[in-house]
Amino acid sequence: MNAPTNAADFAIPFAVPTSRWDDSAAASMSPAELLLYRSNLLGSDLTVTNFGGGNTSAKIMETDPLTGEQVEVLWVKGSGGDIGSMKLDGFATLYQDKLLSLEKHYGGEQDDDKMVGYLPHCTFNLNSRAASIDTPLHSLLPFAHVDHVHPDAIIALAASSGGEAATKEIWGGKIGWLGWKRPGYTLGVQLRDYVKANPGVEGVMLAGHGIICWADTAKGCYEHTVQLIADAASYLNAKLAGKPAFGGRKVAPNPDRAAIAADLMPRLRGFMTGARSKLGHFSDDAEALEFVGSVDFERLAALGTSCPDHFLRTKIAPLTLDPARLQDDAYLAEKIEDYRKLYGAYYERCKRGNSPAMRDSNPVVVLVPGIGRFTFATDKTTARLAGEFYGNAINVMRGSEAIGDYIALDEQEAFDIEYWLLEEAKLQRMPKPKPLVGKIALVTGGAGGIGAATAARLMADGACVMLADRDAAAVEEVRAGFARQFGKDVVRAAVVDVTDEAQVQSAFDACAREFGGLDILVANAGIASSAPIEETTVALWRKNYDVLAEGYFLTARAAFPMMKRMKEQGGTSIVFIGSKNGVAAATNASAYASAKAAANHLARCLALEGAPSGIRVNVVNPDAVIKGSKIWDGDWRKERAGAHGIDSGKELEEHYRQRSMLKRDVLPSDIAEAVYFLASDMSAKSTGNMINVDAGNAQAFTR
Repeated sequence: MNAPTNAADFAIPFAVPTSRWDDSAAASMSPAELLLYRSNLLGSDLTVTNFGGGNTSAKIMETDPLTGEQVEVLWVKGSGGDIGSMKLDGFATLYQDKLLSLEKHYGGEQDDDKMVGYLPHCTFNLNSRAASIDTPLHSLLPFAHVDHVHPDAIIALAASSGGEAATKEIWGGKIGWLGWKRPGYTLGVQLRDYVKANPGVEGVMLAGHGIICWADTAKGCYEHTVQLIADAASYLNAKLAGKPAFGGRKVAPNPDRAAIAADLMPRLRGFMTGARSKLGHFSDDAEALEFVGSVDFERLAALGTSCPDHFLRTKIAPLTLDPARLQDDAYLAEKIEDYRKLYGAYYERCKRGNSPAMRDSNPVVVLVPGIGRFTFATDKTTARLAGEFYGNAINVMRGSEAIGDYIALDEQEAFDIEYWLLEEAKLQRMPKPKPLVGKIALVTGGAGGIGAATAARLMADGACVMLADRDAAAVEEVRAGFARQFGKDVVRAAVVDVTDEAQVQSAFDACAREFGGLDILVANAGIASSAPIEETTVALWRKNYDVLAEGYFLTARAAFPMMKRMKEQGGTSIVFIGSKNGVAAATNASAYASAKAAANHLARCLALEGAPSGIRVNVVNPDAVIKGSKIWDGDWRKERAGAHGIDSGKELEEHYRQRSMLKRDVLPSDIAEAVYFLASDMSAKSTGNMINVDAGNAQAFTR
């Protein structure tokens, strides 16, 4: 969604979707494939529905695997799926006749949860995909194709005091209106009965929830859905045209907001205590800045969100902060503690006799006038999605206020959805988080062999990683590969020369802004040189010390302030990639070896300084990591071969293998395992230590 030319004076308009149906692509598809095609088209267009939002269905004739007879089967989006990215296995399949027969078990609204338990008994062809609670909305309607979506323009109508009148004005009675009802079997019955009583309707607006519509064909249903959204968006844009949103601007966007966000996020994160540390996401998009800087900001923010899809991601209401007090730690701590108390009071007011225990009471959404929107969760994807959902909520509030008063979800209704036993059961079924979920790492030399292997090892167990490297092309290539392997949310890259103080600080600021702070620093960026002392120039000496000693100093110094914030969350870890040569003397490598020794001793000094703040500092000393190492691709290989009087090819690798006590190669992945141990809670009581990963070298035994 694009901001108007003068966003300070005019409301941001709603995007108006158009059909993207391709007849040639759809021509050869089966009925199930057409349903998937339609679903993917709807879900991949964020003007149509938000991530994971909405559900689609088709009633398809299938051959019963037991009887061989043709039976009607409801294909409907399964529980927890995303219609934009799902595949055919994302649909639940159920016997339609069995679904219709379930009504004999229904005695009223009190049976809604019980009715969900009957859905698995209607499964067709042993499909393991669980049916969602919205299944009755599709099964009880007598139409072949049904779409239920939650686009911003539609929710803006559904969550406004003027929404019902606007619905009549836009569609002239062709789209009906049902008052708020929590998703479930009762809503399905009400919807069916409404349609039966109003045979001319082509869809129904569900107050506070979304819209449901239907057609005889997959294409017809898709285009009907898109047109309804376009109608709503165009209507709202006409109401918004030439007017300021949210009562007009009160606070202008701060030109330094990126730097302010980088400073603020680690401090907020540090105050959000709990079982697991948080990951953050920052957005200063046009919607966020328009809202937080408006006259009506505080009034509307306090109301919370309306659509259940939004609410489940964003909590009952956001935390709002005074931009003039962001440097006051006592103020930030008090605001977060006050929020936890308010959330606890909300839980106590609304809990039922069988409600699950209170969950994390920290805020998910934090809003700051002039700065933007911050969201926090236990993983990066959830934090990002929470931000996007609150962006949807902002759009809804803008549209709702243009035609009436914005209506938030009733507090008790909100609680009953948040602590719904069915929702709790879904949470309990989720797999246990990996050990490093919620942790943030920065790896210097991240495009090299050891750096990339280390980053991969940390991400494999759930960490988010900022790759820092001076080679822009190489680090971007590594980042892109990791994004495909682990997902785009968990990896970022920064171009940084560790000898440049400003570049180092910029990389750490980017890490704070992208993820929320720092838990793990792997100082790995390095060079290597070999020369007799009389041939070692001052420039070569200084280059080694600039990278291997001062570079480690600069990165550690930048890390300390952010890491100190995390003492109450279990502490943090710095790991220096040292060298066997930092412990054992090396011929013709005085500059390199002594610089590595300096870095090793720096680590011991920092272990002393960091301990009171829960910062552990340890060292991994590799030796002869030739395969996959960029350092060994250059002059260092020839220089070390010359120092040993051997060929620089395979003979050098064999030399180092045979020199080791265990007669084994040392690989980047071996170093990564040692780093993982020192970075994780497996070594929570270790600091100031060294681990040699060298296949055994008696010279390097620590003493």
